[in-house]
Amino acid sequence: MKHKKILTIVLNGHHPFPSPGSSAGGRTPSGIVPEEACFFRALSETYLPLIEMLSRLENHSVPFRLGLVFSPLLCGMLRNEGLLCRYLAYLDKKIEFGKQETERRTEKPERDLARYYYEADVERRILFTEVCEMDILGVLNRLQKRGRLEILSTAASYAFLPVYTPIPALIHAQIETALLSHRRIFGKAPRGFWLPEFGWTGELEEYLRSYGFSYTMVSPHGLVLGKPQAERGSFCGVKSLRGLCFLGRDHYAEEDLTSLRGQGAPVYRDSFSDIGFELPLGDLEPFVCAGGKRCPTGYHYRNRRNLFYDPEEARNRAAEGARLFLARRVSRLEEAGRYMEGDVLCLCAFDADRFGLAWYEGMIFLEELLRSAAASGDLELLSPQDYLDSQDPGGFQTVLPEFSSWEEGGYAETWLDASNDWIYRHIFRAARRMVEVSGRFPNDTGLKERALNQAARELLLAMGSDWPKMLRRGINSEYAGNQIEEALKNFTDIYETLGSNYISTEWFTALEKRHPVFPFINYRVFAKKK
Repeated sequence: MKHKKILTIVLNGHHPFPSPGSSAGGRTPSGIVPEEACFFRALSETYLPLIEMLSRLENHSVPFRLGLVFSPLLCGMLRNEGLLCRYLAYLDKKIEFGKQETERRTEKPERDLARYYYEADVERRILFTEVCEMDILGVLNRLQKRGRLEILSTAASYAFLPVYTPIPALIHAQIETALLSHRRIFGKAPRGFWLPEFGWTGELEEYLRSYGFSYTMVSPHGLVLGKPQAERGSFCGVKSLRGLCFLGRDHYAEEDLTSLRGQGAPVYRDSFSDIGFELPLGDLEPFVCAGGKRCPTGYHYRNRRNLFYDPEEARNRAAEGARLFLARRVSRLEEAGRYMEGDVLCLCAFDADRFGLAWYEGMIFLEELLRSAAASGDLELLSPQDYLDSQDPGGFQTVLPEFSSWEEGGYAETWLDASNDWIYRHIFRAARRMVEVSGRFPNDTGLKERALNQAARELLLAMGSDWPKMLRRGINSEYAGNQIEEALKNFTDIYETLGSNYISTEWFTALEKRHPVFPFINYRVFAKKK
């Protein structure tokens, strides 16, 4: 019997909400805080190039299928008019800076590289304003309707869900708020749920099934150590007793991606050589914050060998790496097919910003991978739901995956250790209070309802998995701590204000403007389920 070899690629788009009130760096003269600039770089180097790449594939009639996750927080940021206007101002400043840079660089190849970066920024502005009409989510939804994408849902504030299962209201609030956001933006209920950080525990099964999800994805050791052990590993889906399907991520795909990126590293752009850390401060007005703190400009002239960066050489190496990556996937699927019955699956799941923001040539790699996979006669390129629709889930082995994540150690060390365990007692206390006020004020309207909704937003923001991860890694840890403390303080202030029956409209309106996430949130998602 001939096996089908199936490749499924899923990209996860997420970015933490950049609260201006928590920034330690201050605003630039252009009015941008460093944390916003990080989001703007992700827009310029990952999300807009992703739109450009997917549109190019469609225009070239490449029959690609891709799974895509855009977290509710990221979706909210891409719909936030003020943030998008500041992005345009940032882009305009970059273009202005690029003009000056092309004049400063008089010798080849620096002059050509400066022109290359300058023209890329001009093209991104045209793409964003004229092609996308500042609506990236609308473009993605149109691609989904045309059958190119499957867009999955994830938790509202990208919380690491296993640590919050002791208070069911927190899980309900994360999922219900995410579903409300997803339906409003994409017009349909998602069938797949992306677990933030691949954080899985068996207690989540009941929640996902009750909200109508048909599948999720887990780390391969979650299947290998499952009850019982998944006999076909991550090469085939499994299902729970409740009918929830699980797809296992290909661990070796992660290893191969890292290895191939490393092998090409000498010719790839050196991300640490940004001239924003070399030029005199007087030449960097758009990229200097309070206290002389510098921000990256996007202008890099060196590769990893400390030689002049050659975009064409790097492009060829990335494309070559993509073809080798695909060949390795096909080889593994062929080998697995010799020892198991039925179709064999390879699920490649990655954070989207690895392609572009973290690895400048990554989007070239991804495009060549999709082109080569679509043209390959050796495998089928399917979205996760495509794969499930092509199978008989009734024939899947019944397995309950083990507790797992995709971070260091494979469990919960990243989100629960001495650097960050202090946050949970405060979040749990706020959660109990939120459940209480949701029950005490079930039918309130007007200003009190707005206050309760904002309290819900602040609690969800405090739950984000980004903050404990930053604390654990010691990266932007002061900012992460400020984010948690500010959100919980705002929650507490609202809670105490509700108790006194007095709300300062001026203070409260300013708070809504500072944290304008989840605009359609309903605080009653925290109420006890009957």
